[in-house]
Amino acid sequence: MTRIKVWMMSAVCLPMATAMAQTASNPDELFRADETSLDLFGSLSVGQETIDNISGEAIEEDGEFGLGIGLNHFFSRIFGLGIDAYSEGTHGAIVDNTSANLILRFPFDKVHLAPYIYGGGGYQFDPGEVWFAQAGAGLEVRFNQKIGLFADARYVMTDETENFGVARLGLRFSF
Repeated sequence: MTRIKVWMMSAVCLPMATAMAQTASNPDELFRADETSLDLFGSLSVGQETIDNISGEAIEEDGEFGLGIGLNHFFSRIFGLGIDAYSEGTHGAIVDNTSANLILRFPFDKVHLAPYIYGGGGYQFDPGEVWFAQAGAGLEVRFNQKIGLFADARYVMTDETENFGVARLGLRFSF
């Protein structure tokens, strides 16, 4: 195997193996293994030009606000999968964007925080139909085992349209 293939396999398999090994759940842990959560969020998306020349005025002119919903499942405290969908208006498609992601979170129960990174892909229905890949990072603040607040941002890459960014802020309900 080439070094690149070994590196790629290690980069994917090592975090997954570590995460799967940590499946035992402690009742004092805010971020648990075998946890499913529902996300309700607001979103703001901006085009590549706004990302390149970020300013309050550019965001005000280019930004599109939306509402969305997501579902996540963590197989361990660290490794999970998530799906989400959001809409940015009442014109066009009911759902503008759907995606699925692999999530790695890094819980700090004592301070009620879990930074996370994620990557995946999805499909945009409106304003144009296109497949995309995305990567992002975020932070969750957990008030207790059931309720948290999260904020994240992702960079969305497409082959057919301008790349764009999406920021989300919402509530997370875990069960």
